[in-house]
Amino acid sequence: MTIQLLILKSLLSNDKYCRSVFPYIKGEYFTDYTQRTIFKFISTFINSYNDRPTVEALELMLNDSSNLKKEEIDEVLKQLASLETSEEENNYQWLVNRTEEFCKQQALHNAILESINILDDKNDKKNKKDRGTIPDILKDALAVSFDPTVGHDYIEDYDSRYDYYHRVEEKIPFDIEQFNTITKGGLSRKTLNVILAGTNVGKSLAMCHFATSNLSLGKNVLYITMEMAEHKIAERIDANLLDISLENLSYINKQQYINLITVAKNKTPGKMIIKEYPTSSANVNHFRHLLNELALKKKFIPDIIYIDYLNICSSARIKYSPNVNSYMMIKSIAEEIRGLAVEFNVPIVTATQTNRTGFSSSDVELTDTSESFGLPATADFMFALINSEELEKMSQLMVKQLKNRYNDVSLSKKFFVGVDRSKMKLYTVSDSSANNSNSVLLNEQEKNNTNKFNKFKSFRY
Repeated sequence: MTIQLLILKSLLSNDKYCRSVFPYIKGEYFTDYTQRTIFKFISTFINSYNDRPTVEALELMLNDSSNLKKEEIDEVLKQLASLETSEEENNYQWLVNRTEEFCKQQALHNAILESINILDDKNDKKNKKDRGTIPDILKDALAVSFDPTVGHDYIEDYDSRYDYYHRVEEKIPFDIEQFNTITKGGLSRKTLNVILAGTNVGKSLAMCHFATSNLSLGKNVLYITMEMAEHKIAERIDANLLDISLENLSYINKQQYINLITVAKNKTPGKMIIKEYPTSSANVNHFRHLLNELALKKKFIPDIIYIDYLNICSSARIKYSPNVNSYMMIKSIAEEIRGLAVEFNVPIVTATQTNRTGFSSSDVELTDTSESFGLPATADFMFALINSEELEKMSQLMVKQLKNRYNDVSLSKKFFVGVDRSKMKLYTVSDSSANNSNSVLLNEQEKNNTNKFNKFKSFRY
């Protein structure tokens, strides 16, 4: 007896087996037309009555069917007769394991055939798929697996729950203590973390700073840039890591530069890869391919990934056109990037622009996110970088929490960090300096509100 016939027989005879494996079996896994037809009728019965059918019930369903020819019905009835058996519980676990193996093999086999058809342009014109869908088709096939759990038993599983509460989670820490406080020690794996800021406020500066900090702590960092060239990002990393202004980098001689790089290299076991893509040309499929290539060719597995920045990525699912809704596009990109974080077990840090209102505001909100509110809905952690003329004079930026799945967002809702733009650095500021900055900002906000009110008055009267 083949595994396919054994599966059909067991679906009819073994209630425990049927309830365990039926949700994971697809009709397309059966290569024989007759067996595929039998499974179709079994599936229809189970979905209708939440119970496995008898052979007699299937025979009646077959005789009532108008979609099959007489010879097809005869062949199905013949195979059904061979499946009649009493209920058995023997070799249950072996059978479940063999069924799972069968489903995985057939899913991969079908995915490969579908991919070949796409490459050969032989797929149905109505359902024509782009070649870019091939990685997703194969990924879905490779992900086929029986879920061994049926959920968390609140009363009985208290022990594992206690262990979860007291686990030590591996995080990627910041070098600025306020960020560690609000994230309970740093960025968690499988998360999407977003910096919101206006043009030239400091999105890329912040990401370069955090990336350099990660490298200094011995972490492997992948920095994907679509806004600036690789060498420009590397220049910013140099300024931060070597503690030399961007301007002075061009004045040191080669030997001095080599000496500084050597010292930095000896201080950290971490590595950093900077990869450039043209603006709006790359999506998660390109990033996934890059990660696989780096693992294969350089034995490089990142601890954290930076994508500079989200709005100029493309979507793997939605093809851009002038008619595409920006909300759906950005939401799709955010979901895909977060999925990548989960898939490769890393935190991902990216950035987004403020809209026009947010650009001129001294108190940015989630609603000031450019193009799509779907992004903050997907993000795990999101904060704004806010600048003003007065803060710029003080070499400071205000950080405002917008969303935080690590901690209570009201904890340190706003705080200030120092910024050294010449060296692409952020740093902790003293309490007194932060208080001065807060006073300045409050005065600015009050002034802005007064100006808005006066404009409103003049408009009305």
